Amino acid sequence: MNVSVTFNEERLAEQATETARRLVAEGVHEALAKGNPTLWGPEAEAEAAIRLGWLTLPQTSRELLPEIGRLVERARAQGLDHVVLAGMGGSSLAPEVITATADVSLTVLDTTDPGQVRRALDDRLDQTILVVASKSGGTVETDSHRRIYEQAFRDAGIDPAERIVVVTDPGSPLEQSAVEAGYPVILADPNVGGRYSALSAFGLVPSALAGADVEQLLDDAAAVQPLLAQAEGNPGLELGAALGAAAVSGRDKLVLEDSLSEINGLPDWIEQLVAESTGKQGRGILPVVGADPGEAEDELIAGIDSDGAVTVGGPLGAQFLIWEYATAIAGRVLGIDPFNQPNVAESKENTGKLLDRTELPAGSPLLVDGPVEVYGELPGSEAPKDLPEVFTRLLEAIPADGYLAIMAYLDREAAFDAPHADGASFEEMTDAWSAADPATLRAQLAIRTERPITFGWGPRFLHSTGQYHKGGPQNGVFLQITGAVDEDVEVPGKPYTLGRLQLAQALGDHGALARRGRPTVRLHLTDRAAGVARLLEAAREV
Repeated sequence: MNVSVTFNEERLAEQATETARRLVAEGVHEALAKGNPTLWGPEAEAEAAIRLGWLTLPQTSRELLPEIGRLVERARAQGLDHVVLAGMGGSSLAPEVITATADVSLTVLDTTDPGQVRRALDDRLDQTILVVASKSGGTVETDSHRRIYEQAFRDAGIDPAERIVVVTDPGSPLEQSAVEAGYPVILADPNVGGRYSALSAFGLVPSALAGADVEQLLDDAAAVQPLLAQAEGNPGLELGAALGAAAVSGRDKLVLEDSLSEINGLPDWIEQLVAESTGKQGRGILPVVGADPGEAEDELIAGIDSDGAVTVGGPLGAQFLIWEYATAIAGRVLGIDPFNQPNVAESKENTGKLLDRTELPAGSPLLVDGPVEVYGELPGSEAPKDLPEVFTRLLEAIPADGYLAIMAYLDREAAFDAPHADGASFEEMTDAWSAADPATLRAQLAIRTERPITFGWGPRFLHSTGQYHKGGPQNGVFLQITGAVDEDVEVPGKPYTLGRLQLAQALGDHGALARRGRPTVRLHLTDRAAGVARLLEAAREV
C-alpha cells in the first residue's frame, strides 16, 4: 500500500523530525498504539480511557459486516435505493466522504433548514430508507429528522419500521425507543468518540446501504495499522508531530488541499476532527477548507495527495486512521485533551432556553440594507451606513493572528437551484450558481484581507469548528447569515418548527460568541435569493 507523509519544506521537516524524536524517546508511539490513556495528562485520563476504541476498529468493525450485509440485501430486495442519513458531525461527515469517493448516492441531512429537509422528503419517499445516527441518542437535529420522516412515512401509508434503521450507542435513549418501534438497531462501539467514528458503525452502515465497499475501507485501515506502532516510518507520528510542532511555533492555521486527490471531501471530515479535538484551553489548530492558500506566516498547507508543505498520501481507510492518530499526537504536543469538547454544550443549552420562550429575541437591526438586516455589535462607536461598511469594519477587526468565520444557517444545496435558462453557456450557468451561493461571499472577502476566512453551514459547523470558535484562541471575528423561511416544516411532537429551531441555534451560538467579547454580527436575509445577491454585491464594493 502506498501510504506516505512527505515534507516539502525544510523548516517544517526539521521541526517534525525533532518533535517525533522526542515523542519516540518518551515512548508515545508505542503507548498510543496500545491505547494508553495517560498520554494527555491526569485530567484527561478518565475521558481518554473510554475514547480509544478507534485504534482497533479495523478489526472490531468486521464483526458488523454480516449484519450490515443483511440490511443491504433487505433494502435491495425492497427496491429502497434512496438512502437518507440523518446525523450530525461525526455521524454524517465520514459517510459523506466515503460515498462521494465511491461515487454512490447518499442524501445527508445535517441541517435544520426547512427547504433542504423538505427537498429530501419530496425525493422518492416510496424508495427511501432512512438511517438515523446519533451516538448520544438525543441530538436535537437528528431527533427532529426522525420525527418528520416517521410522520411522512405514515402519511404515505408506509410502516416506518420497514424504512428506518438506527445506529447509536448501547443504552442510549434512541436505542430504547427504536427497539420499541421495531426498528433495526446497529450498536456502535461506545468507546469511540463521534469525530473518531469513521470506521465504526456510524461510518459503515449508511455507506454500505448507499453502495460503498466498506470491507475494503477496513482492509486499507488495517494495512496501515502496524505502522502506527513503529518509531520509524510511522505516518501518524510524522503527521501529528508536524501539526503539533507547527502550531506551537505559531503556524496554527491548517489550510487543507485535495484538488489532485481521488478522495472527495476529506478536508471537511478533517476539519471537524482537528478543530473539535484541539480547539480548547485557548489553544488549537484551525482547519481552513475550500480556500486558496494565502501568504500568512501562521498558515500550514496540508495536501491530501496534493502539493503542500506536508502531503499525506494513501487510500481513504488509511487516511482516516492516520489523521485520527495524528490528531491524538498533536493533542499531546499542544498539551490538551483531544477527546473532550467542553464548549460544544454551551450553544446547545442556549438553544434549548430560547426554544422555551414564547418568541425568539431577535433584537432590533443596526441597519437595513435592502433585503439584509444587520444585528449585533460592530467595532466602532457609530452605526454603519451600509453593508459594505459592515464588511470593512469586520475585516479591519481581525487580529494579526486571527481569522474571520462566516457561518450560514441556510440551505447548503440552494446554489444548485439557481435558475438556468435553456441554452445558457457554462460561464453563464457558473455565474448563476455563484450568485445564488452564499459560500461565494468567502471568496469575495478573501480578496480584501490576508487573514484566513473559514466558511461553515449551520448548524453543521456547531458539531465541528464550533468548539474551536469558543474554546480555542480568542482571535476570531464572526459573521452569521440567517434567512427568512417561506415554507416551514413542523416537528411532530415538539412545540417548534425547523425554521424556529434553525434561528434559535443561530441566536444561541451568537450569544455564546458575543459573551467572549469577540465581534459577532448576524446578517438576516428577508428574501434569501435577493439577500445573497446583495451580500455579494456589497462584498465587491468593499
